[in-house]
Amino acid sequence: MSGGLYSTEKKEFDKTLDLNQLKPYGDTMNDGKVQMSFTLPVPNNDRGVEAAIQLAKKMGFREPAVAFSEALDKNFSFYVVYGSTTHSVNYNDIHVQALEIDTMDMPTCEAYIEENIGRDVVIVGASTGTDAHTVGIDAIMNMKGYAGHYGLERYKGIRAYNLGSQVPNEEFIQKAIELKADALLVSQTVTQKDVHIKNLTNLVELLEAEGLRDKVILIAGGARITNELAKELGYDAGFGPGKYADDVATYILKEIVERKNEKK
Repeated sequence: MSGGLYSTEKKEFDKTLDLNQLKPYGDTMNDGKVQMSFTLPVPNNDRGVEAAIQLAKKMGFREPAVAFSEALDKNFSFYVVYGSTTHSVNYNDIHVQALEIDTMDMPTCEAYIEENIGRDVVIVGASTGTDAHTVGIDAIMNMKGYAGHYGLERYKGIRAYNLGSQVPNEEFIQKAIELKADALLVSQTVTQKDVHIKNLTNLVELLEAEGLRDKVILIAGGARITNELAKELGYDAGFGPGKYADDVATYILKEIVERKNEKK
């Protein structure tokens, strides 16, 4: 039997990849398939579903459909919309200020400290400002670490101080002075109304006012932190999702050695 649902003929899919007009990939190359979710301040009913579909169309989606909807309460609803975007990007024109390091594991970092630094490295970290989240800073600092990557507290040759959450920038700086910190790690999770940008900027300004900015390695981390953003704000480096204590340790240790060699 041939034709219809029972056709034994192999369907030819478009496998052409054009990086000058890059689109999302769903079922076939260049189909632009995207799934997105959002909340609307309206009840979960037919009008709410239609509002979600019309919004998706205005965002450039072809034939959008609401795959899932749910009431959050009587006046708020959550939608998952599936469709095809009409937009593309030129991948070949994209350039980012990525942080490229050859990450060393914990034993290698420890040996590097002994061979190239010859003293304990002091690292102070905290979730500063009003940020009450500690998951990110704990994953990097605490001894148990995260996802099989031990935290900085476990490293021989590193004295790691985790100050926790909601630490005012002024207090953070005073503790860094007291402990003679080599590096400061700032974790920011709360991003509503760009509060993380304001807080990160304030810390840099305070360090500059104290004449300390160039005397420490300053690192920002968090779910919406990129290396490019961190450097724009005056930080030495930024670590986003998927980075661990060994990535941070490697950067700090190599930066210490590089700065020491520049002074020679």
